[in-house]
Amino acid sequence: MFKFKNVSISDFYLKYKPILRLALPGMLENILQVLLGVVDIYFVGKIGTKAIAGVGVTNLTMNVYIAFFLALSIASGALISRYTGQNSNENVSRALNTSISMGLLVALFFGFLNLILAKEILGILGAGEDIFAYAYPYFIAVAVPCVFLCLQMILSSALRAGGDGKTPLKVVAITNIINIILDYFLIFGLFNFSGFGVLGAGLATSIARLIGVILLIRYIKKIHPEVHISFSNIFKPQMAMLKKLTKISLPAAGEKLIMRSGQIIYGGMIIRIGTEAYAAHNIAGTIESFSYLPGTGFSIAAAALVGQNLGRQDKKAAKKMAADAYFLSVILMVTLGAVFFVGAPFLASIFTEDPIVKDLVIKVLRIIALFQPFLAITLVMTAALQGAGDTKFPMYTSFIGIWGVRVLGVYILSIHFNFGLIGVWLAYALDITLRGTIILIRFLRGKWLDIEID
Repeated sequence: MFKFKNVSISDFYLKYKPILRLALPGMLENILQVLLGVVDIYFVGKIGTKAIAGVGVTNLTMNVYIAFFLALSIASGALISRYTGQNSNENVSRALNTSISMGLLVALFFGFLNLILAKEILGILGAGEDIFAYAYPYFIAVAVPCVFLCLQMILSSALRAGGDGKTPLKVVAITNIINIILDYFLIFGLFNFSGFGVLGAGLATSIARLIGVILLIRYIKKIHPEVHISFSNIFKPQMAMLKKLTKISLPAAGEKLIMRSGQIIYGGMIIRIGTEAYAAHNIAGTIESFSYLPGTGFSIAAAALVGQNLGRQDKKAAKKMAADAYFLSVILMVTLGAVFFVGAPFLASIFTEDPIVKDLVIKVLRIIALFQPFLAITLVMTAALQGAGDTKFPMYTSFIGIWGVRVLGVYILSIHFNFGLIGVWLAYALDITLRGTIILIRFLRGKWLDIEID
């Protein structure tokens, strides 16, 4: 058995087993979620560049809705993990049914707006006549039935909050396979069937998500029979539980919207810098996304385990689980940072041969490498606070970081002082460092351990 500093791999796994059994499936699930989008773009790309643009316009809208769906899943996870720690299956069932009820209400509202205002929404997002022909059918097929995505996110979060990370991973793997098969069949056709083009891609995505929801409900009933999903409870939610979900989810939604709106504003500034800068920014961002995988995985574990231990009234264990999740995420993220720093020239050359773009990507990757420990704090410690029900504080820090540091910093450094793309990422690094420091102070002071959700 391989050993590191007299500690075997098996001993290491056993020591951190509660975290790793949630974090590892979470990382794989996130990879598969990304793959789902990559597959869609791959098949749509066979139709043409305008088709890709049409899908991209729809995804801009979906990112706004996902902010609300993610907030609901965070609130649902915070309650369910707490009740799991209390061994209160009745409250777990109530929280899950109420979360589904709230998700249906929010997502069906968005879906109705998408149906009646599709043309206006796409027009606001800049879809011209040439792109509109591709964007509209995909938008109708994906954005109108967005309720399937919302329910899939809530149900998956509920399972992870209860300590089951394998089932959501299994369902995402199945839906990926279904999406690939349906993409080919519905886009291009087979035998005497001619296919629907871009509309087929949207239908494939929505059908796969619907099947995912059905599978998650079936798995919950089969693997977790102690948790009851009842249509009578879904359509008659408990007001007390609804208030708890709203109290936790609204600040979480605010945080996500602050992030999205800020990204749109400083994204527009980057476009103003120039084509090479914007291309380099997207390449560097794509590479950087790999460092989010461990952070996202360990944030899932931190949120669930913090909630469960607080449900058991074990504040010491809750704090230790969050600290251990951060420690493990830092190991992986700093390792990836080192790869970014040393391998920057090679990584840049994979995506571009343009010497100007390549030089910018190399410089940006080396900036990214340096703030990985602080990025881990913003991902894992924020999730720990949210798992405890503390969603207001991350919202405040996001507002300060995104609007007070990143957006303002991009304008000052990149536009005013003409630092270009380097100024963008220096502002990004400053934002992450400041937010990470503030969140770490909040974590160490421990006030989040005393937040009541009942």
